[in-house]
Amino acid sequence: MRIAGWSFGKSEARLVVLPAIAIAGCAIWLMLPQVSDAESHSAATPSEATGITQDISRTDDTSATQATLSSPGASAVSTDLNPAVGAAVPPDIAPAETVAPAKSPLDGLKIVSQSWRRGGLGSKALVTFTLRNTNDYAVRDFEIACSFIRRDGSHLTDRRRVISDTVNMKSRKRYAGVLVGFVNVNANKAKCSLVTASRI
Repeated sequence: MRIAGWSFGKSEARLVVLPAIAIAGCAIWLMLPQVSDAESHSAATPSEATGITQDISRTDDTSATQATLSSPGASAVSTDLNPAVGAAVPPDIAPAETVAPAKSPLDGLKIVSQSWRRGGLGSKALVTFTLRNTNDYAVRDFEIACSFIRRDGSHLTDRRRVISDTVNMKSRKRYAGVLVGFVNVNANKAKCSLVTASRI
């Protein structure tokens, strides 16, 4: 058998041809164009390319939705369209109970009779009066204010006195000769009234 002028009949010829064929094959294999990594990534299958496109479109839709929700105008529109969304529901507020204002002890106290006279060489005013308590509770430490006037009716002076005593409920009590202070010798009349009182 002869190939291109070579005979394979001899073993020496075989030993020479086999390495030459191997070298030629390696040289041809190295000279063939190879697909690079960049080309392998860019040449993706159509299904993979479609999946990537869908992922990108979903990402774009998500970012657009977040941008729309974050804008103040969009939040106002969404709230207007659905008032129940984002609107704070006020807690149930119990109606305020109407509490009647506390009654003052003075409402049930009254001086029913009074008079005055001079004492201590005419410079002291001694007042006698009867106090009536119509409250449902006892009162104590009440204060009286007495106004003194001249004979012609012009105002002269005022005096106050706190009486540290207790008047029981639904009762009356008489106080005689209570010193309210020094007055001018020209004082002719006196009118006393209650100013404060404490509830027991």
